Amino acid sequence: MPGINPEVLVWARETAGLSREKAAKALAIGGTKVSGAEMLRRYEEGEKEASRPLIVKMAGVYRRPLLVFYLPSPPAKAERGEDFRTLPEELRIESKGPLDALVRDIYVRQDLVKNVLQDVEEAFPRDYVSSVSMDLEPVVASEHLGKLIGFDINEFRRYGKSEEAFAYLRKLIEDMGTFVLLMGNLGSHHTNIPVEAFRGFALSDKIAPFIVINDQDAPPARSFTLLHEFAHILIGATGLSGSSTEQKIERYCNDIASLLLLPATDLSKQNWRIGNIDSLIQEISGFAQNINVSSSLVAYRLLTSGVIDQETWTTLSQKFRELWAAQKAAAKEGRDGSSGPSYYVVRRHKLGGAIVNLVQRTMREGALTATKAGRVLGVKPANVYNLVGTYNGA
Repeated sequence: MPGINPEVLVWARETAGLSREKAAKALAIGGTKVSGAEMLRRYEEGEKEASRPLIVKMAGVYRRPLLVFYLPSPPAKAERGEDFRTLPEELRIESKGPLDALVRDIYVRQDLVKNVLQDVEEAFPRDYVSSVSMDLEPVVASEHLGKLIGFDINEFRRYGKSEEAFAYLRKLIEDMGTFVLLMGNLGSHHTNIPVEAFRGFALSDKIAPFIVINDQDAPPARSFTLLHEFAHILIGATGLSGSSTEQKIERYCNDIASLLLLPATDLSKQNWRIGNIDSLIQEISGFAQNINVSSSLVAYRLLTSGVIDQETWTTLSQKFRELWAAQKAAAKEGRDGSSGPSYYVVRRHKLGGAIVNLVQRTMREGALTATKAGRVLGVKPANVYNLVGTYNGA
């Protein structure tokens, strides 16, 4: 094997979002005489040659293929679409490594899916991708989106739980040929990416468009995010979305999604108690729960409709974030250790019926190997058959 270019070691660590101190700790290098950070500096500056076992360990910690470390120089930065987020610098730096790794993973899976669609001669262009201009008024674009996917707001609201309403909406969009995944980490809760850093990702491809939703978010918020990201696909804008509405394109997609889930006629029927913030929070929460959307969405519609001002919207948004964080913490503490759904049930839910069914069918036809299927599904090849072997799309 050729020697290692120290610049590649630096690149791999930095793109993983790790400082020398954190990387050294994860790699378990250093000792009493020489600190881990100092030892890593020596490797990265070429003073000491990294052993093969250490390179293998780096590949795991930095989430990079082993062969990457033997490249003559760091690879050029790949085009990953636009970043539509507006983040505090600290949060951007903190989330950069895990988020870059997640986006790389999405692109690999999407490329494999696209290739298998071509292999089985199902690579049909999706005409709706890049079909909408931002010159179109949001209310018109929202009506167009609803008709395109066959959305029935009464059907959406009929479900008893927001998760069931999301499943209904997800199937409508997957039936259009867009793959919808729930991913909020790199495979374990230790790598959870906060919603403030990443809410959704849209890959606007004509053959195999992808949407990824951060499953760290509250279930009632996922339907809005799904429609927001599908709006990105309609206007042909690949990229990451966050919680901010400062960028024009984010406001446009927010308006499309929120108008579809909460039309003006429904909003105007309520007698909102604007003068008392606590009463307003209670009223919004109850209303949102009844129609299977998040409280934040209702507050956003009140803002865009001129019912509340920016200051009230900011206060409400903060309160609803705090309430969700408290509910999440309470749910975690309240778990009694009883077993929930199996690993494969959870995994299938996160992957979505479209991608699981495609893998099952193309494996049966011999167009997809277990190794590639495992890469698409994010599991080991040995677990592929347990995941898709008896899947029936339920």
